[in-house]
Amino acid sequence: MEGVPGMSTAPNPNYYDKGIVLDVKPLRTLKPVFQNGNQGPPFVGCPPFGPSHSPPDLNQTQDTPPPTFVTPLQSYRSPTVVSNGPSSSSGTKKTVGRPKGSTTVSNGASSSSGIKRGAGRPKGASNAKKKDKTNLAVQVVVKRDFDSGISAAEREDGNCDLVSSVLMRFDAVRRRLTQVEYGKNGTSRAAGVLMSNGVRTNMKKRVGTVPGIEVGDIFFSRIEMCLVGLHMQTMAGIDYITTSKVGADEEPLATSIVSSGRYDGEAQDPESLIYSGQGGNADKNGQASDQKLERGNLALEKSLKKGNGVRVIRGEEDPASKTGKIYIYDGLYSISESWVEKGKSGCNTFKYKLVRVPGQPPAFGVWKTVHKWKEGLTARTGLILPDLTSGVESKAVSLVNDVDDEKGPSYFTYISTLKHPETFRQTQTTNGCSCHGSCAPGNLDCSCIRKNGGDLPYLNGVMLVSRRPMVYECGPTCPCHASCKNKVIQTGLKFRLEVFKTANRGWGLRSLDPIRAGSFICEYAGEVKEKGDLVMDQEDDEFVFDTSRVYNSFKWNYEPALVDEDPSDEIPEEFNLPSPLLIDAKSFGNVARFMNHSCSPNVMWQPVICEGSGESVVHIAFFAIRHIPPMAELTYDYGVSLTSEARDGKRKCICGSVKCRGSFG
Repeated sequence: MEGVPGMSTAPNPNYYDKGIVLDVKPLRTLKPVFQNGNQGPPFVGCPPFGPSHSPPDLNQTQDTPPPTFVTPLQSYRSPTVVSNGPSSSSGTKKTVGRPKGSTTVSNGASSSSGIKRGAGRPKGASNAKKKDKTNLAVQVVVKRDFDSGISAAEREDGNCDLVSSVLMRFDAVRRRLTQVEYGKNGTSRAAGVLMSNGVRTNMKKRVGTVPGIEVGDIFFSRIEMCLVGLHMQTMAGIDYITTSKVGADEEPLATSIVSSGRYDGEAQDPESLIYSGQGGNADKNGQASDQKLERGNLALEKSLKKGNGVRVIRGEEDPASKTGKIYIYDGLYSISESWVEKGKSGCNTFKYKLVRVPGQPPAFGVWKTVHKWKEGLTARTGLILPDLTSGVESKAVSLVNDVDDEKGPSYFTYISTLKHPETFRQTQTTNGCSCHGSCAPGNLDCSCIRKNGGDLPYLNGVMLVSRRPMVYECGPTCPCHASCKNKVIQTGLKFRLEVFKTANRGWGLRSLDPIRAGSFICEYAGEVKEKGDLVMDQEDDEFVFDTSRVYNSFKWNYEPALVDEDPSDEIPEEFNLPSPLLIDAKSFGNVARFMNHSCSPNVMWQPVICEGSGESVVHIAFFAIRHIPPMAELTYDYGVSLTSEARDGKRKCICGSVKCRGSFG
């Protein structure tokens, strides 16, 4: 992979001798106050506990009672009631789909908006565009008897499975809270409930690598890094630990830094980094001050002298969000030098040069290289075709081989959806919705919303909230707008994908864009077949998708107890197809035909019915199980057939996963 030019390290004209500052306050005279070395730092961010309370201890476990000042996880607004006459102010009704005992109290007057509340929604949830922002009715208390399934030892020291589980559970709760609160970001509220219930790992602060976290892993919020012990600070860019020597005072060592790219010199060179110290920002009167050699700055200075590795996390703008950030773990760096220079405010600023420890896989360097490809700044090595789809997809899919001389896969006709035989007739008939504009959650007049339990199954028109027995999308004949957020799989690719030649598994599929957990990737397009229509050599065809195969089960949805919902209302994750579906993508197909098998996949499939035209058509849609960084291969579980013929024809698995079961198909 082509490298990215390094940044210039020429002397700064504003260079200021650090020794002058150090002569004023020698290091040996500084004695900052630190927490115990085995404790995590304080939860310094305002959310989810609010700015008016003391920060909770991040090291509390599930054995520690949750703080009494926790704000509501679901702050629902006052209900909108449909009434033909005066409303009663004396009754208290149980909210549909809420835990027993949860109530919402009427304010004594009914609304005349004529908007109905959806079944299974919290009271107050409606499809109104304008909502009352004054009444926060429902308070949710974290259950004290919740079992996180994580032992005290596992909370201190994690592993790959624990890290993956914690992140998956967090994002599942975040998606659900965002769903029920109509787009309000549920990140801070999800963080509060997981921390209060001990759903976290790697709480023991350490210098060096963190168990279960690999170079190149990506995170969509700082709180995710905090939950798995990569960087414990939710606001500060420098994290550190205190160490003690016999007969000496405690001294700090830097453990990790987050480079946001906001400051001059940051986040350009993938092999080195110029990092600005913390502090000295303008006060309420707009007056800046010199940075002080204390806390994080002192920890970096001590790590320079000691030579310990510091974890570096690079922040990049999220291309799918105007304000969001994506954080890339770029591995260990060593601090090579430090100095003091005048900043733009005229005050002294500490500067630290960090150099990446050699021998680590590329991470941030991959991002910079991909960015250059997208911008056309450098040529794509091994590019065969700029668009494999010939314009069928709204986003081009490149074909690349930088491994050998093969010029491309075997011939096939590219289609973007299912191809049914002329004699196809679906036995289950259905009618689409009658909405005009966009379908809204809680609107029971919308048949599509009603079949999805009163919810929109997606966030932002791209992200699946929960796996379901079946997801019902508005179809092409539904009168709702083309941009309806219940039309996802039929609107095409959301990411720039690339078909590439792998080292040992033929052609594969990957993305040039980062993919957030739950995001729609593509559907499995091809010819719908009957089992009897496949000839013998097609039954073991790697291009055949068969829903009757047995797939490894896993938990992906949110836990009702963590969002204060009744466990009896939990959405099952077992699929319910009207009949087995067989799709052959050998002659007609799309990018999904290139996805390889893995026993530890990062992609899952979900059956989706597109309503309308008097009949329902089942599609197979693929969604991200977890966050996927650019250039990581996209894989899913091919499953195992239980028929005796297939048992003899299983293919040997070479996925390379530590959980590889040896065969598939």
